[in-house]
Amino acid sequence: VQLQASGGGLVQVGGSLRLSCVGSGRTFSGDLMAWFRQAPGKEREFVGAISWNGASSDYTDSVKGRFTISRDNAKNTVYLQMNSLKPEDTAVYYCAAHSPDSYKIYDPNEYDYWGQGTQVTVSS
Repeated sequence: VQLQASGGGLVQVGGSLRLSCVGSGRTFSGDLMAWFRQAPGKEREFVGAISWNGASSDYTDSVKGRFTISRDNAKNTVYLQMNSLKPEDTAVYYCAAHSPDSYKIYDPNEYDYWGQGTQVTVSS
């Protein structure tokens, strides 16, 4: 079972990137999926999450209005569209599948599967 994140890169302030996270080995269509990020020297931070059917989503305040999570269950894929990027968005971004037994979506310890991470660097 694997989550494969991709789409990171170097972008200038104000630019956009679209991250993808493809699942393999099992379907993730019934799982809440999330994106986290981790900057050097900092703890892993919740970015946003999307419900199993895409009907609802939640974001950390610092990305609201700029980032959008979506999913295509037929492709077993989750996306993170990032617009108006800022230097403080620089981090390694991880996708994750939430444990079905937990109601805590902001805690990384409540996620069972993780992607390998993709680096996003926003230059000023």
